[in-house]
Amino acid sequence: MVELTRRLTAEALGTAILVATVVGSGIMADRLSDDVAVSLLGNTIPTGAILFVLITILGPISGAHFNPAVTLVFALRKELERAAVLPYMLAQILGGIAGTLIAHAMFELPIFQVSETVRTGSAQWTAEAVATLGLLLTILGGLRFKADAIPMLVGLYITAAYWFTASTSFANPAVAIARSLTNTFAGIRPIDLTGFILAQVAGALIAAALASWLFAESRNQIPPIIPEGTERP
Repeated sequence: MVELTRRLTAEALGTAILVATVVGSGIMADRLSDDVAVSLLGNTIPTGAILFVLITILGPISGAHFNPAVTLVFALRKELERAAVLPYMLAQILGGIAGTLIAHAMFELPIFQVSETVRTGSAQWTAEAVATLGLLLTILGGLRFKADAIPMLVGLYITAAYWFTASTSFANPAVAIARSLTNTFAGIRPIDLTGFILAQVAGALIAAALASWLFAESRNQIPPIIPEGTERP
């Protein structure tokens, strides 16, 4: 296993690049188009693409969680040592915040901002629960059946979830926290974070429970006991 310091660096770096992509592409898309649908598309494609890249290059080091909800599920499945759980989550949150600040610097915006974009209500919370559930099922199903396809599976899932969820699929507490610090296209008000994060955790826990049954390995049936002297059919 790779030492913890390298794994934490990979988690912080990966989350930073992911958030810089989400925030930066949102700023660029908003500048280039007055059409919200076009801007959302310009935000979607880079996010799905960078996930493929980041999971491919950093997955072998840290598992490429980049997401406290993913880390929580892997800890519950005993696939991540307990001592690493909080450091992973802290690295993800700090990396995400750094990604937001870097995006602002690249586009010559005020570095420190607070979002004013309203994202709240039952539809948004339901969307976040669904988005996170789907993300975890994608990851766990990929691990069960086709681990080498996980970078593509996650990238494609998030690309789709941007459009089929009312919330545009944050599906990640660290990303949500980071996006509360940008008053741009990708932002979310800090006051709205609690509902989003609770919904994300709920979706992750439901996914973990469902996956443990849905993706369980088939057990060989125990052959029937045949009395001695009886011919087998």
